[in-house]
Amino acid sequence: MKFGDVIGQEEIKQRLRRMVSEDRVPHAMMFCGPQGSGKMALAVAFASYLLCRDRTDGDSCGACRQCAMTGKLAHPDLHFSYPVIRPSGTGSEHKMSSDDFADEWRRMLSHGAYFTMDQWLAEMNAANQQALMGVGESDLLIRKLSLKSSQGGYKVVIIWLPERMNAECANKMLKLLEEPPAETVFVMVCEEPEKLIETIRSRAQRIDVRRIDDASIERALIERRGIDADAAHRLARAAGGSWLAALEELDADNEKRQFLDLFVSLMRLAYMRKIKELRKWSETAAALGREKQRRMLAYFMRLVRENFMYNFHNPQLCYMTRDEENFARNFAPYINEANVIEMSELMNRAMRDIGQNANAKIVLFDMATHIIVALIRK
Repeated sequence: MKFGDVIGQEEIKQRLRRMVSEDRVPHAMMFCGPQGSGKMALAVAFASYLLCRDRTDGDSCGACRQCAMTGKLAHPDLHFSYPVIRPSGTGSEHKMSSDDFADEWRRMLSHGAYFTMDQWLAEMNAANQQALMGVGESDLLIRKLSLKSSQGGYKVVIIWLPERMNAECANKMLKLLEEPPAETVFVMVCEEPEKLIETIRSRAQRIDVRRIDDASIERALIERRGIDADAAHRLARAAGGSWLAALEELDADNEKRQFLDLFVSLMRLAYMRKIKELRKWSETAAALGREKQRRMLAYFMRLVRENFMYNFHNPQLCYMTRDEENFARNFAPYINEANVIEMSELMNRAMRDIGQNANAKIVLFDMATHIIVALIRK
C-alpha cells in the first residue's frame, strides 16, 4: 500500500514524509483515531515508504524489490503484531502469538487495510472468544527483532490495537521500547490509547488521525466504487468520516438497513397503537443479542435526531441516506420540540438497561409503549 492508496489524511501524510526527509523518524509512534479513519492504512503506507529504496513524488515507488515484497506482505523486515484468540486444539500451556494466525492475517490485509475487530474475529472463526495479546506475542517479537535487518535498512513493526495487551505482554513490550534495536521503528495503531499503560504511551510520539473529510470519501466512492455523484455525496455525509461506514452503506444486507427496517416498523406500529404487534416487535429485536441491540438503539437515537433536523428543511443539517430520507419525508413531522428529547431519553434508558443485563424483551416493549404516548405530543 502506498500513501496514494490512503483515503484523505493529506496533512498526516505530509508530516510523515517530512519526518523521513529530515531524518528524524522516532523509534516509536502511535497512530490514534476512530474506527474507519485509516490508521492502519497510514501505518502500512508509512512502512512501505520507509522500506522503499526508490521513493518518488513523495511516495514509495511500488516497483522496486522492497515494494514488491511489502506489497505481498512478505518483506522480512516488516513485522505485524496483533491480538489473537487461542487456536483450537491447544491447551493453556500454549503461548498464543500472531504466528498462530499469520495466514489469516495476510489474507485479510491483502483485501485492504480498512477493517474492524469484528472482521478479524470472523477471519479467525473466533465464535465468542476475545482477541488478546499475551506474553507469547512479546516473546515472539523479541526473537524476531534480535536478528539483523535482512535488507540492510529499517526494521518496521506495526502493532495493531496494542491496548489489548495483557500486563505481562505490556511490560515486556515496554522493555523493547526502552531499548529498541538499531534502526527499528514501532508503529502502534490504537483506537483506545488510554487503555495502554502510561509508560508505553510516554515513549511513543502520538499522531492523532482524525475522521476522513467528506470530500475525500465522496471522491473515493466515485473513483474506486463507481458510485454516481449524488449517491456518493449522501453516503459520504452519512459515513461520519469513516470509510468503513461508507462501505457498509453499499452492502444491501448491511446492519444499518436491518436497523432502519426495525425503526420503521416500530414507529408505524406505535403510531397505530398496535400493542400486540409491538410485543412481537420487541421479541424480534430481543433476539439480536445484547451488543447488537445497543447498536440498534444508538442508530434509533441518531434517526430521531435526523428526523427532527429534517423539519428545518436545510440539507446541510441532515446526514441521512436516501432510504432514511424517503421515510423521513412523511415521518419527520411527528418528531418535534414536544417529544424529541423524550424519545431520545427513552432509547438511551433502554440502551443503559440492556447494558446492565435487564430482560431485553421487557425493556424494548416498555420503550415501545412509551413511544406511543410520545408520538401524539405536538
